[in-house]
Amino acid sequence: MGKHSHQFVEKYKGEVAFGLSRELDEASFKVFLQKFSDDRLLEAICPRLTQEEIDRTVHLLTGLMRAHLKEEEYHQLFLKELQ
Repeated sequence: MGKHSHQFVEKYKGEVAFGLSRELDEASFKVFLQKFSDDRLLEAICPRLTQEEIDRTVHLLTGLMRAHLKEEEYHQLFLKELQ
């Protein structure tokens, strides 16, 4: 089995909506990101993105990780090191 998992999207049975509650926003955000990172979707969308769109997305995501993860968490949870 690989190091990465996308189990939440497979098991979540609730609604997906934003703006109704923090709890629903967090669950919907997880579903949204896991659906977006599906291999088939990425194969379709990546060649269509501009370099600027790729750069902006990487900048946004790395900025969020820098702001909200400790260095050890980044290495463990994102890079899958130190396990």
